[in-house]
Parts: sequence; C-alpha cells; structure tokens
Amino acid sequence: MTRRLTISVLLLIISLSVHAQRARDLGIEFEGVPGPLNAITDVAGVTVGHTTLISDTADGHAIRTGVTAILPRGKVSLMEPVMAATFALNGNGEMTGSAWVEESGLLEGPVMLTNTHSVGIVRDATIAWRIRAAGPDASGYTWSLPLVAETWDGHLNDINGFHVKAKDAEAALENAAGGVVAEGNVGGGTGMVCHEYKCGIGTASRVASALGQAYTVGVLVQANYGRRDGLMISGVPVGRHLREHRVYTEDDPQANETGSIIIVVATDAPLLPHQLKRMAKRASLGLARMGSIAGNGSGDIFVAFGTGNPAGQTGLTQVQMLGNEHMDPLFGAVVQATEEAIVNAMIAARDMTGEGGHYARAIPHEQLRQWLKHYQRLTTDETNP
Repeated sequence: MTRRLTISVLLLIISLSVHAQRARDLGIEFEGVPGPLNAITDVAGVTVGHTTLISDTADGHAIRTGVTAILPRGKVSLMEPVMAATFALNGNGEMTGSAWVEESGLLEGPVMLTNTHSVGIVRDATIAWRIRAAGPDASGYTWSLPLVAETWDGHLNDINGFHVKAKDAEAALENAAGGVVAEGNVGGGTGMVCHEYKCGIGTASRVASALGQAYTVGVLVQANYGRRDGLMISGVPVGRHLREHRVYTEDDPQANETGSIIIVVATDAPLLPHQLKRMAKRASLGLARMGSIAGNGSGDIFVAFGTGNPAGQTGLTQVQMLGNEHMDPLFGAVVQATEEAIVNAMIAARDMTGEGGHYARAIPHEQLRQWLKHYQRLTTDETNP
C-alpha cells in the first residue's frame, strides 16, 4: 500500500515552498520592473493551485509528482473564457485542447500541468470538475476540452506507477488562489529537473507601459529541460563553471537535451488572439537566455492568455485591441519574466532523491553567487545575500 503524506505534512511542504528563496533574494540581476508579487497572480483574477505528492511505496518506488492548476479568471473561468493562443517551439510533448484554442482563439477553463503519463487522468478529472461545478452553457451542455500540458519526471518519479489520481487534479483546482505562488518542488514541478539541477515550478511578472497605461505580464513555468553546460543566468555562463553533481553522464542515453518546458503567459492588456500568439512566441527568447537550444527531444510548448477583453461566445461582443506598434514593451516583459521565472524555479527547488535512488541536487546558491559576482552581475553586496 502506498504511504501518502498526511494533509498536515503536505501543507507544511507547500508552506516551506511558498517562503523559499527566490532569485532576487540572492541579488541576481534582472531587467524590467516586476509586479508586487513578481508572480503570474499579479495579473488580476489569475489563481494558481498545487497538489504535491511526495512519498514512497511499500515495494520501494518513489512518488515525486503532482498537479498545478492555473485559472485565468479564478473560479469564474468555469463560465467565462479568455482570449488565448498557443505556440510550440519544439513539439515533443503534449498540450491537450490546444487545437481548439488555435481554432477559436479562446481558452475555456483552466490550464493544468502534470507529468507526461498523467495527462489523461488530469484531463478527465478537469472535465468532471467542471461538470459538477458549472451549469450548462448556452447550448445546454457542459462541454469541455481542457488544456492539460506535461513534462517528464521519470528520473525522480515512478512515472509508470500512475500515482496522480483524479482527486489530486480536483484538489489543485479547488485550492487555486491568488497571492504568493509556491515554487520549486511543488505541484506538477515536484519531480522536474532542468540544466541537470533540481527544478520545477517558477513564476515572475513585469509591469509594462503602452500608450500611457500600465499593463501586467505574468509568467509561470514548469521547467524540466536542458544540459548543464548551456546554463546561463543573468548572462553568465554558470553551467561551464558549476560542473559537479551532474544528473547524467556523457554516455547516458538521456544526456542530450531531451527534457521539456511548459510556459504559461498571462496579461491584462487588451490583446486579440493573434497578438497573444505573438506573446507566446516571445517566451522562446526568455528560454534562449537560459541557454536552451530547444533540442530535438524537448517539448517546449507555450500558451498565452489575456484577461483584458471580454470573450463572450454568443451575441455581439465589443473588444479593444492595443495597436501592434505599441506591443514592444509587452514583448520585452514576456522575455524578462520568462527568464526570471525559470531561475526562480531553480533557486526555490531543493535537493531530491527519487526513483531508483536517482538524485538531483539543487543549484548551490553560494557558488552561484560567487560566479555572478565574478562577472559583476550581482545587485547586492557579497555580505548581504
């Protein structure tokens, strides 16, 4: 029988993750102006929930996985869609429901993140949750094509044990809230590794000005990609210097860049779906700043949604559109927030031992600071980490 964590211990883990260090706590330098929480929840109405599963089975397998839910309009997302678009930089991955987002320009419901082999159950559970929680739509049906995305956590998690259950997806949805977002070893990011360091969930935001109006751009990532040698942080090639505790040996079949990343972009700017597609594409540039090459085996799939317009499905809906000539500040915000969200995921993560005794070390904070200082990329004095 599986020994699952008690609710009290699970809440303790989530609480510790909420208060984990972030990149700016180490003095790491980034461009742009963050929102008050420096999180995707700085976009008004956006809520995030996690279910984190960390335990061991009686027969020696390690459960290191979970589910993350992002609701664009909070619980109102059940009945009020948002305009949206998706983009695949490299498509060795899955994001269910993306075909309808591209066809309709609308995201109807939450964005769910989990491990590769739990996409099906999370999708089914999300449909069931919506059926119970929402009434019929204008057609008389409670209809749903949920957006469920994945990355592979099989290095640390017993991924073929299918440990994510319907109740775990439902809990992430029910617990979704605004405010501070837990990062690192939480939710869908619990068992993830990036640049051969422990990684997981990370978030950041930027405030950008267009036509005299301040708009917020928020990003949340589930990061599980990349080799050590390519790692760049704040423009510094730290991966070339931090070569110890690598996850893979050079002859390991997983030694190539075979991981993945899901990037969720949110904004309150009044954008139409084709403009949100452009926003989703810019997440690629934030990923490139980290040293990713979007390798052949990598699933780099992004979704961008906007809350700045109504998105009714019947009748005549009046919307606004920010002119394309004024979008550059928003493009910059996506790039900057994506980069910082990934670094936050790495900084917040903690060492983890998992399936088969596999081990992933978190990036060593003090060594990282030393190299950033060497390249003059710290914003604080070395005595004030």
